[in-house]
Amino acid sequence: MRAFGKWLGRVLLALLLAAIVIGLWKREEIERLLAVNSLFSEEKIVHNFSHMDGAFLSAPVPRGNGLTTELPYGPETELPEAVEDWIAARDVTALVVLKDGAIVYENYFKGTGPEDRRISWSVAKSYLSALVGILLEEGQIASLDDPVIKYAPSLKGSAYDGASLRNVLHMASGVTFDEDYLDYDSDINRMGRVVALGGKLDDFTAELSETFTAPGSQWQYVSIDTHVFGMVVRGATGRSVPELLSEKVIAPLGLEHAPYYIVDGSGTAFVLGGLNMTTRDYARFGQMFAQGGQWNGQQIVPEDWVKESTSPTAPTAEGRIGYGYQWWIPQGAPEGEYMARGVYGQYIYVDSARDVVIATNAADRKFREAGVAEQNIEIFRQIAASLD
Repeated sequence: MRAFGKWLGRVLLALLLAAIVIGLWKREEIERLLAVNSLFSEEKIVHNFSHMDGAFLSAPVPRGNGLTTELPYGPETELPEAVEDWIAARDVTALVVLKDGAIVYENYFKGTGPEDRRISWSVAKSYLSALVGILLEEGQIASLDDPVIKYAPSLKGSAYDGASLRNVLHMASGVTFDEDYLDYDSDINRMGRVVALGGKLDDFTAELSETFTAPGSQWQYVSIDTHVFGMVVRGATGRSVPELLSEKVIAPLGLEHAPYYIVDGSGTAFVLGGLNMTTRDYARFGQMFAQGGQWNGQQIVPEDWVKESTSPTAPTAEGRIGYGYQWWIPQGAPEGEYMARGVYGQYIYVDSARDVVIATNAADRKFREAGVAEQNIEIFRQIAASLD
């Protein structure tokens, strides 16, 4: 019996040591998984959204060696009364308002500040769209009517085999993908765990096999479509998205701080929502679009692409919000009103006719509740109208 006890003790000690070794070996992956599981918790969400590189692998997007482009300050402006209550209700963390290219309002909340590089979530999609417009003009992408598999051959035989670039940009790929952020087992959350654990998003995407309709026939918001376009960009150019975005968009804008992307285990940028930068720098991007793609006398994004990508050309349901090429167009929008939008309250709102740009970020855990999205648009419109 004593011998058995010694043997059992040795086995348990060996198992304990093995567990410690495995824990140390996989420590970073375990820490990232734990961080992802608490990413949106009420007590951590504000901090997490300013420190995403602490939860995920990341890659810099160099800002270049140029001078920072000044954002001048205009006359201090008092916003409509409803804005204060909206800031509190929507857990807004920053609000920057530009009028005629000058800051007329800027404020930060919940302990955040102007140097915080905040996660964009799906606002990042509009940045990739801008890059696509540039690559089309350069001829590196031949046509939006090309099949996806021309540039991303690893998707041959997947759910994306048969979809065109235009279908994917329109979020009309017809691919089945569950976008429910509140369901632990949804496709979007499974994808998040792939990123956190150092997996490969390209492999995850190639394994998607189901469609619910023919490509181009119906709009349905499918975030993985944007990753597919990231694959297209990489396949067309042989370069990474952070490198291309830095060279063609970020460096010419003269940002204050270098952004960064969340990346997967192979170093591939999480282009559908992993871009992080300061709120003022988000505003710079919006102002560039409000100016028809121009910045400091340079045409960064082709003017025709600015107009085309922000027009409601996707096959959305009648009477619903419009969609272009990775940009949202509010119901009843006059020409030149559009926005980039991300979950939990991230926005770049543009009213070109009024030359108003609003960049805001938040930690709004109730962002999916009925009427919230419409309330946000109404507040932006009130702010823009108040500046006339």
